[in-house]
Amino acid sequence: MQFIQQMINGVTIGAFYSLVALGYTMVYGVLKLINFAHGDLFMWGAYLGLTVINVLVGLMAQGSAFFIVPAVIIVMITIALAGVLVERIAYRPLRTAGRLAPVISALGVAFILQSLARNVYGASYKTYPTGITPRGGIVIAGGARISVMQIIVLAVSFLMMGALYLFVQRTRIGTAMRAVSLNHDVSRLMGIDVNRIIAIVFLIGPGLGGVAGMIVALYYGSFDFTLGWTYGLKAFIAAILGGIGNIPGAMLGGFLLGIIETLGAGYISPQWKDVIAYVILILILIFRPTGILGERVAEKV
Repeated sequence: MQFIQQMINGVTIGAFYSLVALGYTMVYGVLKLINFAHGDLFMWGAYLGLTVINVLVGLMAQGSAFFIVPAVIIVMITIALAGVLVERIAYRPLRTAGRLAPVISALGVAFILQSLARNVYGASYKTYPTGITPRGGIVIAGGARISVMQIIVLAVSFLMMGALYLFVQRTRIGTAMRAVSLNHDVSRLMGIDVNRIIAIVFLIGPGLGGVAGMIVALYYGSFDFTLGWTYGLKAFIAAILGGIGNIPGAMLGGFLLGIIETLGAGYISPQWKDVIAYVILILILIFRPTGILGERVAEKV
């Protein structure tokens, strides 16, 4: 029973990692840039979701799980637009400045976003209003239990990841993304507006990350301004594990990392959870730097 329960918990956590890792891998696919600010945009999704739900609770004088739906939509749109703004201000002017300058700019944006969250909302842990998250669950094989919130998390995560994969593989914009990920100059010669495609990537990635941030905060019940740093690093490891620049690889890496971490915490010790994650990162970089799926489609979005 313990193994099945740990697997359920691992897949749930892996879904969070996968959603955030998609933002890293999409940006790297088209710009060859690690967007270190992505984790903090994810964190802002949690804070904005809290603000929206508090406003709805104040207007309706009660809490309801139905408030999650409009909050998710507002968070997705707001964080997506913030991602485009970050790209336009912090990354686009440095696109021809080499590899180091954009990385430093990304770190600067990350610290700015984190400091803003700490100064606006305070450094203490925040909690979502009671009565928002659905309760209850079902018992499955072996006596393991899966909560209603876990079912919602997995359903939303798989839906968004599946929709993104189909979008990239089956639409004209998705085809343009894959072309830009291979060569910017050739894409321009083919009539593709490279700046527009990059802006769309920064729209989609942070949008998914913002939703993931709100779901993480709802799932755990409390969070603070370091949420983006913690999950951002884990999602970065997941992206490398699966093969950075590869959308299926980001999904696979996220789920694998979540399962390995949870099994390690359950059978070894929770104190070793982060150690296990970083040992995996080192081993992947040493023995398979392209990641699990990176060799086959290393340069594709």
